[in-house]
Amino acid sequence: MTRETTAAGTELGRFLRARRARLTPAEVGLAVGSGLRRTPGLRREEMATLAGISIDYYIRLERGTETRPSPGVVDALARALKLEDDEHEHLRSLVRPATQQMPEPRTAPSRTVRAGVKLLLESLRPYPAHVVSRTTDVLAYNAGGLRLLAGMEQWPAKDRNIARYVFLHPEAHDLFDDWNSQVRSCVARLRALAGTDPDAPDLTRLAGELLVKSADFARLWERYDVKARSYGRKAFHHPDIGDLTLGYQSMQLEGTPGHRLVTYYAEPNTSEYDALVLLDMLGSQSSTPPDRRSRPSASHP
Repeated sequence: MTRETTAAGTELGRFLRARRARLTPAEVGLAVGSGLRRTPGLRREEMATLAGISIDYYIRLERGTETRPSPGVVDALARALKLEDDEHEHLRSLVRPATQQMPEPRTAPSRTVRAGVKLLLESLRPYPAHVVSRTTDVLAYNAGGLRLLAGMEQWPAKDRNIARYVFLHPEAHDLFDDWNSQVRSCVARLRALAGTDPDAPDLTRLAGELLVKSADFARLWERYDVKARSYGRKAFHHPDIGDLTLGYQSMQLEGTPGHRLVTYYAEPNTSEYDALVLLDMLGSQSSTPPDRRSRPSASHP
């Protein structure tokens, strides 16, 4: 058994255990007995029954000794666990690596952003836009794309990361109207990557730092949520342009190691659009003196 197969099986088992622990017998239509349940959520034998597989086989899946369930078993597990579409696809992705040999040695993906993509960023102005890596490092941006994340410009370029920002920057908690939703989304994206590439050097460094510095991150990391969202609306309380709600769209950039282009927008001739014009102007004028730069810390609002 290869190291990659073992890692994939371990992630599969962790995911199954975490999701099983979050279901109650009542949620899946099982009678609740009068006796005390020693563990939260469903028992292994209950899970096996719901999925229509033997208890021995299910135990091997959770322990990581069985890593190649058939597509039918994967679908049965997804139904039994009441997984949503993103979660179901993540379960499938955890099974795929078990049959594939990962290349060695492992290296961090390229951070290079093509010149053409940078031109696109400029063409989107006054809409704020930035390019992020698969682990949410901010790799490139237009004038408003950095300024929208209030205070991030105070950090050196190598430290600018969306997940690091939302958990560790003192201004982030007040910036987002729904901070809890924002941080759950960040962790869910990273957790999905951890399931398919658990030894990725860029991920292990970031997750290791946030596990040490943020109790909120550590709590959400153990939930194994993997929902991804690539568009929608977000409300901000921005210190420079006030309260506003913006649409956003995330787009995967073909030919890159997981880079995404994220842009925010508002309808022309609205107060939100005028606020973005102001943000673009402020972003164009701003510069960060070297003595204002600071390292990310574990401080929380």
